[in-house]
Amino acid sequence: MADTPQAVARANADFLALGLPLGVRPRHTYVADGAALLVVDWEIDGTGPDGARVHLTGTATDVARRGADGHAAACRDRNPRAAPPGRRIA
Repeated sequence: MADTPQAVARANADFLALGLPLGVRPRHTYVADGAALLVVDWEIDGTGPDGARVHLTGTATDVARRGADGHAAACRDRNPRAAPPGRRIA
């Protein structure tokens, strides 16, 4: 699990390096006092830069807070079912 800012950055870099779109389907959204808890199912599917088939899925929780400018920004992202480093090949 990515539990430091550096580990989160590495995990995100691994996903971005695939060069594939990230599909997200909200499952639940709870809003209170300018903050939102989002439960989302996500999927990355396609062919990676090395030509190998990639299919990753998971469920994540995100917390977002509305800023002074009115836009929401993620302030916490947790994905307990993310693939371990590397990837699963379909």
